[in-house]
This record gives sequence, structure tokens and C-alpha cells, in this order.
Amino acid sequence: MVGDREDYIKWILIDSRSLSFPEETLFFALKTRRGNGADYIPDLYQRGVNHFVVSKLPNNMGAYPDCNFLVVPDTKEALQKLAQIHRDHFQIPVIGVTGSNGKTIVKEWLHQILSPYMRVVRSPRSYNSQVGVPLSIWQMSEKDEVGVFEAGISRPDEMEKLEPMIRPTVGVFTSLGGAHQENFFSMQEKCMEKLRLFKHCDVVIYNADNQLLCNCVACSMLGAREIAWSTKDSNQPLYISSVKEVDDHTSIKYSYLGIVGSFDIPFQDEASITNAIHCLAVALYMMLTPDQIAERMAKLEPVGMRLELKEGKNHCQIINDSYNSDLASLDIALDFLMRRSQRLGMQRTLILSDIMQSGHINATLYRRVGQLLTQRKVDKLIAVGPNITKWLKEYKGEKYFFMSTEDAMKSQVVKHLSHEVVLVKGARQFHFERITDELQLRQHETILEVNLNNLVDNLNSYRAMLSPKTKMVSMVKASGYGAGTVEVAKTLQEHRTDYLAVALADEGVELRQAGVFVDIIVMNPEMSSFLSLFQHHLEPEVYSFELLDALLKAAQHMGIAHFPIHVKINTGMNRLGFLPSEIPELIERLKGQTALIPRSVFSHLAGSDDEALDSFTKHQIALFDEASTQFISAFNHKILRHLCNSAGIVRFPEAHYDMVRLGLGLYGIDAASGEILQTVCSLYSTILQIRDLPAGETVGYNKKGVLVRPSRIAAIPVGYADGIDRRLGNGRGYCLVNGQPAPYVGNICMDVCMIDVTDISCEVHDKVELFGENLPVTQLAKWMDTIPYEVLTSISSRVKRVSYSE
Repeated sequence: MVGDREDYIKWILIDSRSLSFPEETLFFALKTRRGNGADYIPDLYQRGVNHFVVSKLPNNMGAYPDCNFLVVPDTKEALQKLAQIHRDHFQIPVIGVTGSNGKTIVKEWLHQILSPYMRVVRSPRSYNSQVGVPLSIWQMSEKDEVGVFEAGISRPDEMEKLEPMIRPTVGVFTSLGGAHQENFFSMQEKCMEKLRLFKHCDVVIYNADNQLLCNCVACSMLGAREIAWSTKDSNQPLYISSVKEVDDHTSIKYSYLGIVGSFDIPFQDEASITNAIHCLAVALYMMLTPDQIAERMAKLEPVGMRLELKEGKNHCQIINDSYNSDLASLDIALDFLMRRSQRLGMQRTLILSDIMQSGHINATLYRRVGQLLTQRKVDKLIAVGPNITKWLKEYKGEKYFFMSTEDAMKSQVVKHLSHEVVLVKGARQFHFERITDELQLRQHETILEVNLNNLVDNLNSYRAMLSPKTKMVSMVKASGYGAGTVEVAKTLQEHRTDYLAVALADEGVELRQAGVFVDIIVMNPEMSSFLSLFQHHLEPEVYSFELLDALLKAAQHMGIAHFPIHVKINTGMNRLGFLPSEIPELIERLKGQTALIPRSVFSHLAGSDDEALDSFTKHQIALFDEASTQFISAFNHKILRHLCNSAGIVRFPEAHYDMVRLGLGLYGIDAASGEILQTVCSLYSTILQIRDLPAGETVGYNKKGVLVRPSRIAAIPVGYADGIDRRLGNGRGYCLVNGQPAPYVGNICMDVCMIDVTDISCEVHDKVELFGENLPVTQLAKWMDTIPYEVLTSISSRVKRVSYSE
């Protein structure tokens, strides 16, 4: 090791783009086929990283004074070893999930099922690889009560490296299929490799109806208890006695060691049923009651959007699976296609590309494909690619072959699809998303798009203004300022915000139920919400003796000790808070009990965004400094101080203290200058109808829109019930159609508004931007003589939120 700097390391990093806390970060310079992580050391050093794991020291070591370089033979192995050491510190149950398909869904569903009853740490997304697993394991903390981690392999001997890092106590084998088969001599060899994950497990869960898997488990001599489940053999520990489709869900009955139970899941495809049974076995082992299991199973949510049924043109239904192509997933998708088409009484059509990297020779592969198409009763096959064209010619059903996606899209057979359920399934390189876009019916839809990348960029922009030791509270109240609470909160949690803040306890409960575990402050706790606060560990703001006494009484009644609270001081906002003169009495009351413990003390700036009020703001800072110093000096534990909001962060760095609260700036608006940072929310709609009207005609209610020239008037399906304020009507504001301003004509209605597109080339279904990248929300606020907060938080819940990241 070169260097003797001493710091506390909290974060490990392999991708320089994900840097959040440089002074607490250890960077592993991994070598991959794409490049060498050592190339990013100069940039990371400039951004404040001082600790690196490398396989070779930089040539210009003098450029990195006061840095630590740990030189190892292999940086990836060092990362894995560190994860293994970290894992060894925890004695909690750890669930290891492996298999050919279903790993991520089982992991996410286990989280949905278990998290109401215990603190669950799990792999983010599909972090199941040789570098994904150590990053997942590093998330484990002393607060966690159970871990759920995926393990994926593609070659022999890989599981031997993953097992010591995860070291599961509970093993789940989801399925055995053909994925990555090209790297294994046989299916049995691959199965045995996957089973190596379970060599230290207390219990292993698997499908006993798979004979090859049963044989491999017997040969592996794991020595673990087995919860083998079966739909055929009632002698197995977990017997699934009944699986029945009922309307739009599936009802499942089971018996386990004398326990008889049942539950419903809101899915009907075979893969979901299998995944749910694996989750059932885990839940039973974790001692959830049948009632608890039934309650959670009924609320399972889909993972991702794969296999979602959408409206298509010409009365078709489109099943989009355009980025995935292998035998196992084809079977799953065909099962979904068959069930949906049966329910709708429609012909079933498959658009399928070449299947890539299957591990089978083409003759065997496409013979199996033909068998699947026959078994699932596909009426029409549209095949794209040279291999499928060559090897599936003998398929007996109706079939059409094209060498490329372009050829298929130009064909009459695709253009004339009608009254069919169409499964679009292709390898990524065929870009079948173009086919689904062409087939999908254009919806008259108003959508609020939420750019999570820009949200993170804004978070990091404000972080850059802070000392590395200054914590961040991210405000997600009012449904994340209109952006949607859950997705925003999960993104902020992933990017290491220290706290989230909501207005009401119900908002915090929603986040906890969605799997958000980061600390949450409730800014306006109600007397009726105390039970929710305690049950979901939501930390309340306390601003009066009345609230303090009531909260203290409730906590003592429930036998709670040292529950964190956040004490608010009124320094001039005159809304909520203890007066500075009340601090001595507050200290005396808090020191005389053990149920509540102050975690922070804070106040609220009234005019930090207004230069004319700077003298008052400085007066507030001085009052807070004196009162908070008096308060924290009375206690012998660390109490955080925070005062600055978004504008205060920028304009009053001397008042950053231990923590700041980021609100409007997080959502892309500089509260100090009013300028747009990175746009997070964009509101779009579509044109419903275009009408040509002569001069002198009127448009809308009360005949307010009087036309002074012959005009083309377009109607769009959005109105004041969606959040488009009536103050924008009658030409006061405009939206953008094909990048051109289209003024609002007449009064804005509840569900529709009219715009003037006389000078714009457009047609029905064209996209309309109501605010976003090209029309800042601050402009709407100016037209309405209000603030951006009102515009963002006024977007109705009936407007669909679509969150995305790239």
C-alpha cells in the first residue's frame, strides 16, 4: 500500500459516473473489455476521491499527494474479497436466488412480501454478476434483518466466487433453462454449478417436479434441509394442491407440514405462478402466517413492463417483448399469448427474430421452436432473420419469412394485421421496438414524464456546493412536487440521500410500503398519526409543547424508547416552531424522559431567495445559531443542525451547518435565480381534433375565444382538472406543437383546452408540450402570476406519470 491517509470508507465505487461522497469512497479500478478503470483516476481525484485500489501504480504519483493506493494483483478479486469480509460481519438470514429465469422477479417479490414485517436489503435491479454481487453485498448494514441477493452465472467456476460473498442461509433455485448453455458441456453441468451457491445453506427451495433438478440436488449432497415443492406429489414438504384461473387472477391452494392455506396472485402466466410458489416457500420458512402470505400475495406488483398487453391498430392487441429472445423466455411469452388470445377469442400471431447465443446448434434450436409454436397453437408466424428463415421453413403453420426488420415492416402482412393478439419477441439487435411502435395504437394521452437522470444531476449539483460532511435532506412531499413520490424517493435512496422529508405520515407510510428504507422526516405530524410514525419509523418534526406532550404520552404508552424527533425553532417565519425563549423549558422536558431523543434542531428561512430580505435572513441565521447552540450543548449525543433550503444552499453557505434541505432545486428550478437547472418534469398531451373556423367565430365556454382571422383550432385532452390552470386561457399562455407556440384559445375547460395552430404544420395525434425542456415551468408560473411550486404540485393524480432513466 502506498500512502498513509486515514479516512472512514463508506462507499465503494467502480463507475466514476456514480460518485456521490468522494471523501468516503474507495474506487476499484477494474479492467474490462471496454476499458481500464485506472483511466478515470485523474478525474476522480479532482472530484475529491483519495482512495484507490489498482493493479498498477500511476506513472505520475506526484500528481496525487495525500492519497492511498492499494496495489493488488487483481482488482476484481480484491472487490470480491472485500465483499466477503463485509458479509462475514452479519448473522442475519440471507436468501440467495439463482436459476436460469425468474431471479429478479423472485427477489423483488420476496421484498414486497417480507418488507412489511422486517427490514430487507436486496440486490439493486439485476446486480447478480461477478461485480454486481459485491456492490449488492456492500449495502448490508446493522439495521438489516434479512438479505435477498441474486447470483447469475454464464460460465463454469463462477459460482465458486459468488458463494463466499453471498453465503446464503436460504437457497432458492428458480428454474433450469437454456440460457448460457453454450458455455457448459451439459444441462446437468450447469445445474450443478448453480447449486454450488447453496453449499452452506440451512435450507434449499426448489421445484421437485423437475426431475433433472431433483437428481442434481441429490448428487450435490448439500446437507441442507429441503423444501421441495410439487404440484403432483403430495408427499413433498410443500404440496400445491390446486392452481385455478379465476377472472383476472390465479387462486393457489397448498399444504405445508400440516399447514393448509391459499392465496391469490394478480397474474395468470405459468412463470408468475412458479415464481409465486418459490416466494411462498420462503415466506413459510420465514414463519409468516397464511393470512400474512395471502395479504401480501394479493398485492404483488409486476416487475418491469415486459409482456404488457397494449392496444394496437386494426383492433389488434400487442404483447411487447422486443428485447429478449431465448427458448425459456419464448415459452413463457407464448404461454402468455395463448392465454390472452383465448380470453379475447382472437387469432394469435408471433413476430419472432433469430434467437441468439442459445447454446444449441441451429437444427436443434429451431426444431424446438417449431415444437413450442405447435404446443402453444400459434396461428401465424412472422419470422425475421437469416437463421430462422433457413431452419424453420418446415414449420407447418401459416408462416412468413423476412431477412431483416426493415423488410418485415415494409410487408403487407405486417401492415394488414387485424383482430389478432400479436406477440413481438426479438433479440435486441433486431430493434423490434420499431415494429411495436408501428403496430401500437396511438392513444389520446396526457403524460407527465419524469427524468430521473436529471433529478440525480440536480441532486449532485447541490451536493457539490456542500462540505463532504454536510448531509442532505431531499424533499419529496406533495407527491415529490408532483413528480410521483415512490420512483423519486427510490432514486434518491439509490443515490445516497441522507434523509427524505414528507409533509404527512401517510406519505411516509406509502414510501415504507414501497420498500423505501432511508430515514424519513415528517414535517407536519398530526395527532392521529402517532401509531403510523412508530410502526414505520417515521421521524416527526416537533414544533410545540402540545405536540411534544402528546407524542411523549403516546410513546411512553407503547413502551418506546429513544425515538428520534426533529425540533423546530421559530426564528421569524412565524409559522411553526418553539420560540428561542422557550428553549430552556424544552431542554428540561426532553432531559426528563427517555421515550424521545432529539436527532436534529432546525428552523426555516422566510426569504432566502430574495436579495431585498438578506438582512432579515442574516438575522434569522444569528437567532438560530444562538438558540441551536444553547439546545445542543445541553445533550451529550450528536444533534444535527439544519437551516438552509434550496435558495439558502446557494446564497448562504455559511449557514449550511450539519445538514441542508433540498426542495425546488432538486426538481430543476434554481430557487435563488429562477433559472432552470436540469428539467425533471415535462407535461405532454396529443391533438384530438383540428377544426377550421372563420373569423368572427367563438371558441369555448361563454364564447370567450373570439377569432379575429380564419383559424385552425386544435383540441387537446387536458384541462384544469389535470392542472392546466384557467389563468392560462384566452391567449395569456401557450403550449408547443412541433416546437411552435400555440396560444390557448377561449376558456380552458375541465378536461379539454383549445389552441390556435393556424400557423403550425400539424395533424391529429401530434405531440403537444405543455411544459418541459422547451417551455420551462417557470414561464407558466409567470403567466399565472404564481410560483413554480404551484404549477408542479397542481398536476392531477389522474395524469399518468412515466419515470425513466437512461
